[in-house]
Amino acid sequence: MKLQDELPVDHRLATVYRYGAGLGGVFLLVFGILGLFDHTGFLDTSGKETLGLSSNGALSVLSIVVGAILVLGAVIGGNFASNLNMIVGVVFVLAGFVGLMVLDSSANRLAFQIPNVLFSFVFGFVILTFGMYGRVSSHLPHDNPYWRDRHSGPVTQPSGPETLVKVLRPGPPKPVGH
Repeated sequence: MKLQDELPVDHRLATVYRYGAGLGGVFLLVFGILGLFDHTGFLDTSGKETLGLSSNGALSVLSIVVGAILVLGAVIGGNFASNLNMIVGVVFVLAGFVGLMVLDSSANRLAFQIPNVLFSFVFGFVILTFGMYGRVSSHLPHDNPYWRDRHSGPVTQPSGPETLVKVLRPGPPKPVGH
């Protein structure tokens, strides 16, 4: 079974995915363009400050590319934007860990400093949250398209000892005599 088979094609949550991808992408585009205008070295490990973050040419180009991909995801929308947000979010969180490892070393080719690492973690979790919004929960409401799609088949009732059935299917007890 593929994940795409379980996802509804069109639903009202798609706007959340679109706005998340679009806003994140626009910010990265602006950051990357401003970083290129600072005329820093392409792989300069010290970098120059742009919008409160350290940047060099490589980080600026990478930001423009990822920002353009996120804006493209916002234009396409739907499940594509949701999946893209989750992937980009995970990549940013991992980039935060890598940036933390190479801080103050010659391997720091993207000129990361502590504000960059913190931004990478926060931005990654925010974009990841936009991607998972309305999809991941143990208590999705019954009008949620993901709940409806997952529960569209026949309902099977648990069987077994009464206490085990109560654990598997919690809820108010059935009134006696009704």
